Amino acid sequence: MRTGGILMHISSLPSKYGIGTMGKEARKFVDFLDKADQTYWQILPICPTSYGDSPYQSFSSFAGNPYFIDLEYLIKDKLLTKKECESFPWGDNPEFIEYGIMYESRFPLLRKAHARFKENLPEDFDSFCQEKAAWLDDYALFMALKDAHDGKAWAEWEPELKKREKNAIDRAKSTYAESIEFYKMLQYLFFKQWNSLKDYTNEKGIQIIGDVPIYVAYDSADVWANPEQFYLDENLDPIDVSGCPPDAFSEDGQLWGNPLFRWDVMKKDGYDWWTKRIDAMAHLYDVVRIDHFRGFDSYYAIPGKDTTARNGEWREGPGMDLFRTLEKKLGKLNIIVEDLGYLTPSVKQLLKDTGFPGMKLIQFAFDSREGSDYLPYNYPSHCVVYTGTHDNDTIMGWFKTAPKESVKFAKEYMHLTKEEGYNWGTLRTAWGSTGDMCIIPIQDLLGIGSEGRMNTPSTLGMNWKWRVLPGQITSQLAKKVYNYMELYGRKRKTAEDVAEEEVE
Repeated sequence: MRTGGILMHISSLPSKYGIGTMGKEARKFVDFLDKADQTYWQILPICPTSYGDSPYQSFSSFAGNPYFIDLEYLIKDKLLTKKECESFPWGDNPEFIEYGIMYESRFPLLRKAHARFKENLPEDFDSFCQEKAAWLDDYALFMALKDAHDGKAWAEWEPELKKREKNAIDRAKSTYAESIEFYKMLQYLFFKQWNSLKDYTNEKGIQIIGDVPIYVAYDSADVWANPEQFYLDENLDPIDVSGCPPDAFSEDGQLWGNPLFRWDVMKKDGYDWWTKRIDAMAHLYDVVRIDHFRGFDSYYAIPGKDTTARNGEWREGPGMDLFRTLEKKLGKLNIIVEDLGYLTPSVKQLLKDTGFPGMKLIQFAFDSREGSDYLPYNYPSHCVVYTGTHDNDTIMGWFKTAPKESVKFAKEYMHLTKEEGYNWGTLRTAWGSTGDMCIIPIQDLLGIGSEGRMNTPSTLGMNWKWRVLPGQITSQLAKKVYNYMELYGRKRKTAEDVAEEEVE
């Protein structure tokens, strides 16, 4: 089945409170997807962000981001008042998120909500906490301890807390009971709103694609609570960390700094941590996109104390053993994998063995006039076609910054004209390709320039900020996309479905 979808993170939705949320604007976007006859809404990871604001560096692989809790719903539930919400600053530019202001405003406001929440705990709060206890207890304690240590990483806590000595942990649970309940409340509110939004989305016949980073942050509840699963020394410092080797784009390579998995330990316990993680994500999303798939075949390990990625080495990953175990425990998995960049024959074989669809980027097709795997005539049908991802410039930005020869080649190949719009010509090429699934970043649909880029890898300060302005996503745009779905055989609805909607 040929399908279409749109990539837009929740943070990019319009909101008068500084960042996109799971409120009415999210539902309006789902309505847009429905009118545009899209099958998928793809988002970035929705876990709590840490320093740097990247959704790929989180305090937990299981928890939800408190920023996405909709304040207007909290007003409706009488946990906050409109006056309280409007008394905090949220930034002056509706097109960009100001994360410093978000942090200073959102959490004091949510603590006000907690003061009212605990006066009359919902009947299902305890059952929620019990249902999520496998990760929620550690996460809530971890965040409470971070607050108690002025935000310091767990590696800088007292040795007895750092190493989770039982007496110290028991004392902390008692001392910080109220703060622990606060963080559990945030997760209760997040999942209540998320489940409601997902139900609304699924009722429209639309599925949510969610992103799962391969690695987790060192300063996370995941590593603190499960140190034996990660490549740490006796002092719980990383022995080796993640990254990419030097290449033509970076002479030092990329030093990501995430702790590496002890795949030997994970294999012995039946990949229990990964099973829990993928199971949780498969319930959270309809389709799971796994980032940096090649790391399961082989991964780059850099000495933990190095400041560049120059001295790393390649090591063998778990390969098919992990995915066979996951399928045996969880059943058939609905997964997309990020397989971009240079792929060795063994990575290609792993992709083939899993049966998961990989990704094809239109933007990567025109680096040279050689027969690139990213040129649409080379696509297998079993793949997901994108114009670009969150790590790429937008299409309109690319046409301004790419080498002249690449731009010339792209214009020739896709028969682009200014009258049609370079972005629309590129979208036409993506939709018309042989790939079964096609996902378009919202920035490319709107013709946004480089100012709409979500992330420039290996940079800090200007990433993850862009937002849609109110009124940019229109019914006219939905109709235009709908027509392309009809033209290129990516329709989700039948003629009968449309006729029934018009009657309603």
